[in-house]
Amino acid sequence: MHMHAPGYYDAHDLARFPEIGKDAPELAEKFFGWYNAVFAEGALTQREKSLIALAVAHAVQCPYCIDAYTGDCLQKGADTEQMTEALHVAAAIRGGASLVHGLQMRNHAERLGM
Repeated sequence: MHMHAPGYYDAHDLARFPEIGKDAPELAEKFFGWYNAVFAEGALTQREKSLIALAVAHAVQCPYCIDAYTGDCLQKGADTEQMTEALHVAAAIRGGASLVHGLQMRNHAERLGM
């Protein structure tokens, strides 16, 4: 018997995203209504929102979101240079957030008398 061991994430699952409502259709309907409203054109363009989503996808390390918003950014006219800059913005914020928590570490170490 041949055992296929795919990676933890299965790229085919991205297309199955609507199935999140399988056991809670009322909640899924509310989520998708809100989600679609968030990404509608507003004070930010759909392209700008897609770039933000791509950056956040990298910060939360969601491969499904990275795939989805890479395609969405390209479709909405962003290029890989802009997408890479958005990624670096997310990485800078994530890195800074980690570093600033060093103050918590130092404060706690002082309280412990070290």
